[in-house]
Amino acid sequence: MIVAAGERRAALAFLPPNRQSQRMTDIILFDYWRSSASYRVRIALNLKGVAYTAINTSLLEGDQKAPAYVARNPQGLVPMLSIDGHDLTQSLAIIDYLDAQYEEPPMVSRDPLERATTLAQAMIIAADIHPVNNLRILKYLKDELGQSQDAIDTWYRHWIAEGFAALEIMAPDSGLFGGDQPNLADVCLVPQMANARRFETDLSGFPKLVRIDAACNALEAFQKAAPEAVKPAE
Repeated sequence: MIVAAGERRAALAFLPPNRQSQRMTDIILFDYWRSSASYRVRIALNLKGVAYTAINTSLLEGDQKAPAYVARNPQGLVPMLSIDGHDLTQSLAIIDYLDAQYEEPPMVSRDPLERATTLAQAMIIAADIHPVNNLRILKYLKDELGQSQDAIDTWYRHWIAEGFAALEIMAPDSGLFGGDQPNLADVCLVPQMANARRFETDLSGFPKLVRIDAACNALEAFQKAAPEAVKPAE
């Protein structure tokens, strides 16, 4: 369930500083439709069949900096998942928790080598590409360093291309990163591919990544998590 804009404002305005007033059975995702980190968590929740309520937390309007929100998420970022009496932050940490609580389908293998491989693939995106290309970095480049939009777009495409070049080599020749079913690397790839297309990145050099992205986006769990599927009504 997605909370509408007016209800979102009320939810954020009266967000309690702790979860004592929230039912232990409630699973609430503080989400922004265009955030690729939030997108990862939406995919994982859908793949595991976990029902949740999404509260749109607008990064453009500064909802994530509301005092009540920062009291529960000191970084003032999205996503934040309130679940089992806890407020969880950082998308990969959230997905790791979900993987421990909801074992099927697994996001990482129990085999140590396969697990390490998947984590390395996922972190090319989550730890290398995404951190230098997220909204707050782009705003800093423009507002504080005075960079033009053309320069910012070039910056963005450079880091995507560098990370994707390595990931393309690591990608399987057939199937998904997870084989027959998506794993953590697939969950991280799809949002980053959406961002790449948004910034008109040339993807012709990454045919395996394009193929994997298309296969994932044919699955309902990915379709329901897509930005256009969860974008709040104007």
